[in-house]
Amino acid sequence: MFEIRPFLVAIVSGATVAMMMSPTVVATAAATSGATAPAAAKAPAAAKAPVAAKEPQLPKLTPAQIVEKHVAARGGAQAWKTVQTMQLSGTMEAGRGDNVARAEKLFNESKAGGGKAKNAEVVAANAAPESNKQIQLPFTLDLKRPNLMRLEIKFDGKTAVQVFDGQHGWKYRPFLNRKDVEPFTADEAGAEAARGDLDGPLIDYAAKGTKVELEGADLVGTQPAYRLKVTAHGGPIKHIWIDAKTFLDVKVEGLPKRMDGKMHPVYVYQRDFRPVQGVLIPFVLETQVDGYPDTHKTLVEKAAVNPPLDAAAFSKPHA
Repeated sequence: MFEIRPFLVAIVSGATVAMMMSPTVVATAAATSGATAPAAAKAPAAAKAPVAAKEPQLPKLTPAQIVEKHVAARGGAQAWKTVQTMQLSGTMEAGRGDNVARAEKLFNESKAGGGKAKNAEVVAANAAPESNKQIQLPFTLDLKRPNLMRLEIKFDGKTAVQVFDGQHGWKYRPFLNRKDVEPFTADEAGAEAARGDLDGPLIDYAAKGTKVELEGADLVGTQPAYRLKVTAHGGPIKHIWIDAKTFLDVKVEGLPKRMDGKMHPVYVYQRDFRPVQGVLIPFVLETQVDGYPDTHKTLVEKAAVNPPLDAAAFSKPHA
């Protein structure tokens, strides 16, 4: 139904420099018409000191019962299986004010010096921006079964491209003066391959060899949610929070991000769920890196389900 993908935005995400991976969540569905389902809470601001919260008391359900209700809330397994291709477009946030220009300057100076800038320098470069408004980058995402992907991001009159053909991936980042098409690193290729099919991790999870456990319950914003531990067959572990009332997946654990020399948890808050051709998808996805105050939204504005997609679009791009 959706999957977290480490799209290489190659600009700035909060206090990180352009070269870093910016986790983005993409809903797998289409068209923007229809009523709006109950929305998930907004991502909370990062707290200065964690405070232990009392676990909310919820009706006792098994993991299988929670997943069954969740899949039904999102439209049902059969409806999702009819989705073979999709194209989504909208905007994603990539830093505030003049962060982008200063990050590019820092990157170029660091490159000229023969090495990458230190995280402290990156943080300093992104401190006290001249404008509090987030930079909005237009994007277009094409997806095709089983796990083909093409992402285009426009910035400063140039278009960055990231492609995965099911086995190999490539990236082209012209606005950082990278003129050549580069292959995915082993970690990038592995992360993209591990995202699975368009159904997401919970549909037919048992048949896929995925293990789902109920770890407990938490408040997501002000609403109680079941916290599921999802372990893919031979893959990573992630947590998904299922709203106790709507049974929508209102919070998802993303790929951790290395910042300041250590790994930080990443969470994605999903809201503005809308019915689209029989399935329900989130049109607002807000990413938060634990320990950093800024969040970054991906807004889906236009979508199409099962559009014809040229197979050549998923091959190595041209510079």
